[in-house]
Amino acid sequence: MQKSAYLILENGTVFEGKSFGYEGEAIGEVVFSTAMTGYNATLTEPSYYGQIVTQTFPLVGNYGIIPEDFESDKPYLKAYIVRDWCQHPSNFRCEGLLDTFLKENKIVGLYGIDTRELTKILRDNGVMNAKITTSPEVCDELLSEIKAHKIVGAVNAVTCKEDIVYECDEKKYRVALWDFGINKSLIKELTNRGCEVVRVSAHTKAEHIFELSVDGVVIAGGPGDPEENMDAVAEIKKVLDKKIPTFGIGLGHLLMALSQGAKSYKLRYGHRGSQPCVKVKTGGVYTTSQNHGYAIASQTIPANACESYTNVNDSTCEGIEYTNIPAFSAQFSPKKCEGPYDASVMYDEFVDLMAKGGRQ
Repeated sequence: MQKSAYLILENGTVFEGKSFGYEGEAIGEVVFSTAMTGYNATLTEPSYYGQIVTQTFPLVGNYGIIPEDFESDKPYLKAYIVRDWCQHPSNFRCEGLLDTFLKENKIVGLYGIDTRELTKILRDNGVMNAKITTSPEVCDELLSEIKAHKIVGAVNAVTCKEDIVYECDEKKYRVALWDFGINKSLIKELTNRGCEVVRVSAHTKAEHIFELSVDGVVIAGGPGDPEENMDAVAEIKKVLDKKIPTFGIGLGHLLMALSQGAKSYKLRYGHRGSQPCVKVKTGGVYTTSQNHGYAIASQTIPANACESYTNVNDSTCEGIEYTNIPAFSAQFSPKKCEGPYDASVMYDEFVDLMAKGGRQ
């Protein structure tokens, strides 16, 4: 019999549900993902570091655990909330159960709450901290503990510690992949296009990038506030000043913009899951996979850049092209293992940029 468990928001709201996965307490920033599929990727995406993730889709676990679809070697989220979880998955690729996966990785799970109501609260009030606990009692001391919680050291927790080389079948280019919390699918997309990938730590200096003699740089990831990484921003500026073809994704998009003088801000409730974006030049709409809580303020984009993609729902900046350097970026993931694939052409655009030697 499943034990009762409670989600307590920092504003005092209490949701009663049942415990699954790892039994225990968890405190973190509670966010929601609108993705209808791809929970294997959600569970293992580094960008969710330290967060309590809520799935808006009501049934999760119906096709089991599929390691081939993992975006990293382990989960980084703090806890996982679903409306219902499937105890008897059916899929020819299934290699395990959601409940077992959470237990093995010590991820607290909560199910049976009204996830729609929770999502509405977050959309109306913005993301907030919360705690999953076994007691429904709310006191000032508990609320103070919840409100005081902060996610710190996110990038340091998810980046690689030393250089890792990924070979490809027919090498055409050598690419430095600056790891601020990358997804495995990104490496696959690059190697499939003839790129030997050298994955380097978030703490890497620009001089090391130059020593690698790469044809291009991909800056990717990751979790947390971009302004916590100003040392890295300074190193990124040095690389861009050398006019090496550069592609920024996710946190990399934000860090590149900061290096050129733009400003970031925290979104009210972030973009997680599937989001529609407009390509400014053509007006075409792309379905994209997103996971970020910060954005670049459009009015602060410098004169040497222009907005290339915007979000259909709230008109926030989703991509930037630079006019005086061979560089561009996207706030979203161009392609992940679970899709969507609409914007995967951006990888080809990066390869074309390297083929032209950085000429745009």
